[in-house]
Amino acid sequence: MEEIRNKVAESDLLEINLEDYYPKGERVLLDIKEHLFEGLILKEKDFREFVKNADWNKYKDKFVAITCSADAIVPTWAYMLLSTSIQPFAKNVVFGDLKTLETVLFTQALSKINPEDFRNKKVVIKGCGNLPVPESAYVELTRILTPVAKSIMYGEPCSTVPVMKKRW
Repeated sequence: MEEIRNKVAESDLLEINLEDYYPKGERVLLDIKEHLFEGLILKEKDFREFVKNADWNKYKDKFVAITCSADAIVPTWAYMLLSTSIQPFAKNVVFGDLKTLETVLFTQALSKINPEDFRNKKVVIKGCGNLPVPESAYVELTRILTPVAKSIMYGEPCSTVPVMKKRW
């Protein structure tokens, strides 16, 4: 009887699991619509008073997305003012919704990858997982690897979808 071999384990495939790049920490959305007059207008004096008296400690070690969900015109300086107040406490502050926050966090994490580690390699970017990895992270990783990898696949090593293959 022939010995059972794990051909996947014996292959030269490099697997990347984007969950390994998932920044650990709570994500928080700060929506300034509650701090607008009648939900529509930002009054500078009132807004500055809110910023001055807010307990920014509640954002300690959290990832914060600043947005305004109301259909209001909010001056850019208001977001900047919030950023300067939250930044000493938070792990990171971005403008946008929670999806934008995830995109920024993954882009920052993936920027630390050395593409040369994947030169002329067959890479499998793992698909399913337990953590919420945004599609933008898959696109960013593909962008990083395309110039150097021999091939890029998506899924599991035993069942992949080809994404890119260099023709040498």
